[in-house]
Parts: sequence; structure tokens; C-alpha cells
Amino acid sequence: MKVLIIGKNGQLGQSIKKIISLGNIKDEYSFVGRSELDLGDSENITTYFNQSKFNIVINCVAYTAVDKAESEHGLSNQVNHLAVKQIAEIAKQQGAKLIHISTDYVFDGKNYKPYTEDDKTNPQNIYGSTKLAGEKSIQEVMTTDATIIRTGWLYSEFGNNFVKTMLKLGFDNKEIKVIFDQIGTPTYASDLAQAIIDIIQSNQLQNKKQLTQIFHYSNEGICSWYDFAKSIFDIEKIACKAVPIESKEWKMPAKRPYYTVLNKNKFKTTFEVEAPYWRESLQVCLKHIKPSGE
Repeated sequence: MKVLIIGKNGQLGQSIKKIISLGNIKDEYSFVGRSELDLGDSENITTYFNQSKFNIVINCVAYTAVDKAESEHGLSNQVNHLAVKQIAEIAKQQGAKLIHISTDYVFDGKNYKPYTEDDKTNPQNIYGSTKLAGEKSIQEVMTTDATIIRTGWLYSEFGNNFVKTMLKLGFDNKEIKVIFDQIGTPTYASDLAQAIIDIIQSNQLQNKKQLTQIFHYSNEGICSWYDFAKSIFDIEKIACKAVPIESKEWKMPAKRPYYTVLNKNKFKTTFEVEAPYWRESLQVCLKHIKPSGE
């Protein structure tokens, strides 16, 4: 099968590429970045797919600058919604299966237990709203052959992310303030990448017609941003002190949900894939990052 990964320079795209390079994978993978396929340009999307056809399209791209999205609604909507709808239309026309990565920010964070795929969505910011619009457009265009995977708190040895930011701040400061009242689950991009590859190789996806569905995936467990930061410092033996603060003490343009833990039972039972515990995966990731956090 010919598989296209959109977003080769992102955390997830690079993680998939790394696993493919190390594994014994029979499928033919192609990786494209913004220079080849710009989701901010609808004409570019049309031109690219007129020249190329695939059996499976995996969209790892999103406008993820949560605060910036509040003032760049148009670009966020183009990348997270309109481009997604266009890709879904093309996938349907070409008879390709689509795997699309979405976010835990489609929820309002008012739950008291992990969110299931059937729980009511209610995004609290532009980023979450445009990502939800992208999900809905896929469901409207493709009633079959699309898989939407919601995840959250993604980090890796690639690109910019919370782990790398904490490492840098930890080495440069004696004390930093970290929010403690936003609760979720960190997701190591390599674990999600492996899960996606497992899905591609599973019998469920290779069947001719499957109803379009939403799934949740993250690592196992639960923590706050404060717990996450403190674990990074503890594992790396960084002397910097993490000081817990409330969200209201850290003024941000975009409102964040307080609780976005995801229930992964549907994903695990459908695809027979396990999710590692978040702290164990963090330890694995930190081994791949230079001590300076670079």
C-alpha cells in the first residue's frame, strides 16, 4: 500500500519516519512538509493530489499555536478545518482511507472522569473550535474509511514541546512556576506513531469498508502540568524547583480546559493496542534528548 504522511517536519511525522526507518515495514511511505503540500493553500492541495494518489492518507498537520489562533482565526480555520475537509473530499474521490489527528481541546474540561468518544464536545478556544470543525467535516464527507484520533499533550525528542521547554528553563533557572490545575495525560509522539503504524497493518483498516469513527489515544495515567514538569526535573536530576500555580495566575489569550483525560478503551479493544504509562514513556524520550534540552 502507498501511505502518505502529511506533516513530515512535525513531532508525529518525524516519529513515524523514525519508526519506519528502523522497522521491517512492507508498505511504501511518502512524507511531505509545507514546501510540498501547504494546507494553508487550497490550490496547492488540489495540485498536489492531482499528481499523486495514495491508498492511505495520514494528516498529522494542525495549526497548534493555541494562543496565536485567537488572533489568527482565518489561518487556523483554513489549516484545521477547510484543508481537512478538502483532503477528505480528495481521499473519498481517490478511494483512499484517511487517518486524521485531532485534539483533547474539543472538550470543555468540566468532566470528572476520562472523556469517551461519545461525550459532548464544547471547545473553549479557537484552536479547539477549528479542530472540531475539521472532525465534523470529515464525518460529513466520509461516512466510511476515515479514522479520527484525538490525542493531547504531545511531546517528543523532535521540534518544540513542553518537555524541551522545561529542560531549557530548568537548566537556566533556580525556580519556575508551573500550572497545577490543568489535568491531562502526556502523550509520547513515538507511542502514538507506533499505534498508527499498528492500525495501518491491522485487519480492521485493511477491510474494504469501515464506518468512519473517532478514537481516543494518549499514554496511560493522569497528571497536571506541574506533575509533568516535576517528573522531568526528577528524572534528569535538575535542581530547579517547580512551583505550582493556578491557571488564573498565568494570563493567556486562549482559555484552556481544566480536565482533558481521555478514555482509551475503545482504541485499545478495537485495534488490540496497549498504551504505555506516561512516566515510563517520558523516561524513554528523555534518553533521546541532549542534556541541554536541545
